[in-house]
Amino acid sequence: MKQSIIAIALLSATLWQACTPQPPQDIIDIKIGETPKLTTGDNNPLIDFMFTADPTSVEHNGRLYVYATNDQEQYQHADKNSYEFIKSLVCISTEDMVNWTYHGLIETGKIAPWIVNSWAPSITKRVETDGKTHFYLYYSNCGVGVGMLTATSPIGPWTDPLGRNVVDKQTEGLGNCGAPFDPGVVVDDEGRGWLSFGGGSNQYGSEYIPGNARIVRLADDMMNLDSPITEIKAPYHFEANELNYINGTWIYTYNTSWVERKKWPLDTEKPSICCMSYMTSQTPLDTDSWTYQANYFKNPMDYGFLPSNNHTHLHKYQGEYYLLYHTLSLEEHQQGKGGFRSVCIDKIKVDEENLTIHMGEATRTGVTQLKPLNPFAWVQAETVAATHNLRFVPTGRPGDTAAACHTDGQILKVRGVDFSTQPQEVTVVVRGPGKLTVRLGHPKDGQVLATLAFEGDEWKEVSEKITIPVSGQHDLFFITSEGDFQFDKWIMK
Repeated sequence: MKQSIIAIALLSATLWQACTPQPPQDIIDIKIGETPKLTTGDNNPLIDFMFTADPTSVEHNGRLYVYATNDQEQYQHADKNSYEFIKSLVCISTEDMVNWTYHGLIETGKIAPWIVNSWAPSITKRVETDGKTHFYLYYSNCGVGVGMLTATSPIGPWTDPLGRNVVDKQTEGLGNCGAPFDPGVVVDDEGRGWLSFGGGSNQYGSEYIPGNARIVRLADDMMNLDSPITEIKAPYHFEANELNYINGTWIYTYNTSWVERKKWPLDTEKPSICCMSYMTSQTPLDTDSWTYQANYFKNPMDYGFLPSNNHTHLHKYQGEYYLLYHTLSLEEHQQGKGGFRSVCIDKIKVDEENLTIHMGEATRTGVTQLKPLNPFAWVQAETVAATHNLRFVPTGRPGDTAAACHTDGQILKVRGVDFSTQPQEVTVVVRGPGKLTVRLGHPKDGQVLATLAFEGDEWKEVSEKITIPVSGQHDLFFITSEGDFQFDKWIMK
């Protein structure tokens, strides 16, 4: 989070053809720069219909679930992203890394009404004695502490079992940690939970002085503490604490401060300003066991983006390491200036044997699609690679949303749809009056597969024949017109 965050956090502490008629071309007003993904091959940022930041992730049943700070909530209240209105988190997931399913908001302010704000989540999971997989989602309660929610599904429903911070400024043994926030959680190979956190007061220092990083072992309930709080002497520490566990070694990653590097007594390369660095230890409760290794991700401005704060999460998915991070790329495309961020992802090389994280990169292209999307099974409308002028609304089912279609020319794009056989018809589940036109390849010029018209207030399936030949892989576009309706899911048959 940017330089101003600490001041805000401490203040709080003392306080989103063909064979059917084609829609008129002028209803699709795609303004250049509104989304960087609709008509390009770019896959970053992950979602383009809301602002998100500070990513974390967990894998479950083959899907990658990503959780993030809801910058959109601040955007809806203010012109500047100073974070004080954010009281929810965002959840999305994927199987192919380019089509992302939006599961909606985790309403931390309603689930835990005692909090000040909710930022920078970190998640882990563990199979418990009841035989169920439990998910533990930690988050910054402003700058005053770390809260935690739990669920038995990665999409909720979530509960607040503790009713207070896991750690905060009143926690015994905290020492001089200026802001006990920005948590990082990991479970080791013996099933024990570990929590890192901290940030703050040395942001404006001019020397090498270690910052306020801390680590603690969690109790079996994952809510209470089971060890003394230990300092990690992280040089130029600022915030964005995260933990990984690889081959019996704890890997702690963090964001370095914005101050000039006037002093660097280590034998390693001096890190750049506001970059991401990492340290390792095999005995994490021994302060002196932590060894600084290197910086592995520079500030987004060093990759051609606008300057911003920095927060990453490292995740191994289907045998490859990925780095989740955020940039101001979506805001830049929309010509905004408020500091509203967007989560992105790129591959990163990690040498597990030598515990080396190689220097990463930030790109607009992002990662390639891991597998094609199957249109012959139900696909949620909120599973998209890109959108135009669209928002999603909750359906009332945990982790489920629908596209809210209320004006002409709204667009949903799905990338890499595999027509392995000739489809005979397309079916959509909708409620309300309106039309959906389905196009191949491009939202304006692509061949029309079908146009579906519907009305009524209840959810229903509406089908239309497909009479043109189609095969191979294509991007698919759903374009709205004539109505005010919700779009839940679709399938080809």
